[in-house]
Amino acid sequence: MDPVVDVRDARCSASGKAFHAVFGNQCGESFYAGHNLAFAHFGGVPTRIRYDNLKAAVVKVLLGRQRWENEKFVALRSHYGFDSFFCQPGPDGAHEKGGVEGEIGRFRRRHLVPVPRVSSLVDLNRFFADADAADDTRVISGRPMIDGRRLSVGEHFSLEQPHLGPLPDDVFDVMVDLECRVDHKARVCVRQAYYSVPARLSGRKVAVRLGASHLEVLDGSKVVARHVRSLHKSTETLALDHYLEILVRKPGALPGATALVQVRASGGFTPAHQMFWDAARRRLGDQVGTRALIDVLLEHRRLPTESIIAALEAANQAGIIDAAVVAVEARRHADTRPPAEVIPIGALSRYDRPAPSVALYDQLLTGESR
Repeated sequence: MDPVVDVRDARCSASGKAFHAVFGNQCGESFYAGHNLAFAHFGGVPTRIRYDNLKAAVVKVLLGRQRWENEKFVALRSHYGFDSFFCQPGPDGAHEKGGVEGEIGRFRRRHLVPVPRVSSLVDLNRFFADADAADDTRVISGRPMIDGRRLSVGEHFSLEQPHLGPLPDDVFDVMVDLECRVDHKARVCVRQAYYSVPARLSGRKVAVRLGASHLEVLDGSKVVARHVRSLHKSTETLALDHYLEILVRKPGALPGATALVQVRASGGFTPAHQMFWDAARRRLGDQVGTRALIDVLLEHRRLPTESIIAALEAANQAGIIDAAVVAVEARRHADTRPPAEVIPIGALSRYDRPAPSVALYDQLLTGESR
C-alpha cells in the first residue's frame, strides 16, 4: 500500500481520512506548519504526497512533471523524508486532485453550513479537530466491502497507518529568518505590518524569525520581543513594556499611547492597575502619579503578573500609592519557599555563657595588684 496525501487540506487517499487546519495568513509559513500538524495528526509520514503547483512549493513549472522547487520546501521534504508528486497545471491536471477537492466540498457542506460562530482561530481549529474526529465514523460509498461490510474511515485508516513512515524526533522549523531595521518609533516592519521592540534598539538592525502565527525579534542571540502575527497590512502590534523607559521621561504620553490601548484590550492592564493609577494621580499629580504606575509596570519584568496584581489589590485596599511597597508585597506573594522553621528557645540553652566580669578592670583605677 502506497499512501498518497493531497496537502492543502490533507487527505489520505487509501482510507479517506482527512485533516483540516485554519491559519490567519495564506503564506508559505502556514503551508509548512500545516505539514507539521497533519503528520502529527496521522501519526506518520506518507511516502509520496501529491501537490498542486502552489508557490510555497514550486518556483517554476518545468517540462512534464519536473519542477523547480522552493528551497524551504526541499528542506521540508528532506526533514520528513517523503517524495513529492505535482499535478499537471491547468485543466490537464484537474482529474489528478479530485480526491482532495471533493473532500473540501464535502467538509464544507457537512460542517460549515451554517457557518460556525467562534471567537478565535484557536476555537475554530478546535471545532475542526472535533469535526475530523466525527468523520472517522463515516463510511465512504463505493468502497469495496471487507468481511461483508464496508469499513468506516477510522477503521480503514487503522490498516493504512502502519504503512506510513515514522515521524522524526522534532518538527520542521517553519520560521523564516529576516533582517529588519528598527524605526524611530521602536518598530520593525515585517510583511507590511509593524511590531514594537524595546526602545533602546531604535535605529539598529535586528534579526526577525517569522512563523505562521508568531514572530520573534532577536538582539544577537536573545529574543527581545515576541508577537502574534498580524492578519492585516499596515497594522501596529505594540507592547507597552517596550516603551516604559521613554514614558518614565515623558509620562504625559502614557494616557494617549496606542500601546496602552492595546494592552487594555488584551486584558494586560487590569482594573487594579487603573485604580492604583487614578489614586496616585489624585494624590501626587499627573506626572509623579504616572511615574509611580510605570515603576509598578517595570516590576512585571521581574515578577509574575498574578503577584503584581495581588499586590496592587492589597495596595488599593490599604490606600497605598508607593510603588516600592507594591514591589515588596509582590515579592512576598511570589515567594513560594516554605516558612522558616521556628526553633524552641529551650533548644538554644546549650549556647549560654556566664556573664563576663569587669572587676579586674578596677585595678586600672586604684593601681593595686592582687
